[in-house]
Amino acid sequence: MTELQITGKGGNSTIYLDSQIARLPELIKNRKTVIITDENVFGLHGKSFPRVEDVIVVSAGEVSKTLQSAGDVFRRLVDAELDRSSLVVGIGGGVVTDLTGFVACTFMRGVSFGFAATTVLAQVDAAIGGKNGVNLDGFKNLIGIIRQPEFVLNETTMLDTLPSEERINGMSEIIKSAFIADTALIDLLEAAARTDDPYRAVSMGEAVSRAAAVKVGVVNRDVFEQGERRHLNFGHTLGHAIEKLTKIPHGYAVAVGMVAAAKMSATRNMISQADAARVAALIEAYGLPTQMDIDLGGAMDAIRKDKKRQRDTVNFVLLKALGEAAVEPISFEELEEVLRDLR
Repeated sequence: MTELQITGKGGNSTIYLDSQIARLPELIKNRKTVIITDENVFGLHGKSFPRVEDVIVVSAGEVSKTLQSAGDVFRRLVDAELDRSSLVVGIGGGVVTDLTGFVACTFMRGVSFGFAATTVLAQVDAAIGGKNGVNLDGFKNLIGIIRQPEFVLNETTMLDTLPSEERINGMSEIIKSAFIADTALIDLLEAAARTDDPYRAVSMGEAVSRAAAVKVGVVNRDVFEQGERRHLNFGHTLGHAIEKLTKIPHGYAVAVGMVAAAKMSATRNMISQADAARVAALIEAYGLPTQMDIDLGGAMDAIRKDKKRQRDTVNFVLLKALGEAAVEPISFEELEEVLRDLR
């Protein structure tokens, strides 16, 4: 498997698995192009970027995923004299791809864009599927649009330059993909987890490809999140609240959210207590947290502002089995009990 395809109303997208950033000139063709990246990626890989009209370097991290940052980028695109036939390319992790996609979708009512994903999280999740957006006052992805990137390049050798914290951060999304849709991936991850060094033992190329395939399959069946695509939010409702309150990395917060969702699934007799413990054990084996001491009131306030809220409930992703997810309405009272159990 070297490519994955997304097709449908949100546009067409090709995900090139384990490709090379050197392929970018072939994909850019003769179009006027601007690259958006962050300071960390530019320092590591900037010399390998193709020659384009401009390279916009933003600060690393969530600080750049804002309307203010988008405004700064818009002005640079104007200065570069981009038009409707131009291309914007994001080279980086999830913040860069989210920001790039949002800017490209809204500049001149939409120009073409593509990504070269440089982190685990981006290669299996953030760069795939067409969700493009920025945060508002710390609330995740409140401002955005769904439109597919023209292409996504996944160069797994770039993952070798990541700090260990960032690899761990991205592993959370691989684990998520396994538990919602791929039991073979669960087995692969658990086999590596039984060794002294899971990150050395696991085949990252295979794990990334399988997780990316899970997301592509879900997006092809439900591009605008009317049903099955909601399964990709496993661990994210609580995770986003934890992330906002504690400022820990996205994947770390989602890991705690997945443990809580698995426990809730067991409480509702959807999975066994042993299966819930299996979820927590795998998450812990890859260095991710399974509990977090958080402010209960602050967390509930964040969840009440979540996009998935419907009156006095929130659509919450639970597990019907390991490898099979379901969306259930959860009351705020029940969520409070879950949050108390995390501390």
